[in-house]
Amino acid sequence: MKSLLNKKGFTLIEIIVVVLLISLIAGMSVMSFSKALPSQKLEATAREMIAGFRQARSTAVTAGRWQVLFINIEGRSFGIEGSGQTRTIPDSVSVKVIDAINGEITQGGYRFVFSPVGVAEGGTVVLSSGKKSLTLDIDPVVGVVYSKGK
Repeated sequence: MKSLLNKKGFTLIEIIVVVLLISLIAGMSVMSFSKALPSQKLEATAREMIAGFRQARSTAVTAGRWQVLFINIEGRSFGIEGSGQTRTIPDSVSVKVIDAINGEITQGGYRFVFSPVGVAEGGTVVLSSGKKSLTLDIDPVVGVVYSKGK
């Protein structure tokens, strides 16, 4: 009788319970990561766009010539005209531009123009994904981009 009680190992029920707990934890972590992914794409797109604005302004000032950053809303891309480099906007991120004269622009394209002295012409970019949105405001006097999140 003692030899049966001294056996070492796990019962089938113990193994099933452990496997169920690991499956539950793995399932919960996958759900939390899948919810975070669109938010990360939104923030990455905003960072890339801010970098594009800064590069356009910096090039305009240092080269002493006008620079244009374009946003192709329907083509889901943006970049500096003449540079040959465009960046794509993920499908999960929606883009609109708010212009002081034309109002809300959700189709076509839009151009942000930077002068050789750093002054900017353009509106506000609103990027959104799900419930989260980020606003990129371009200060027309100094050409600096400010980001606000909701």
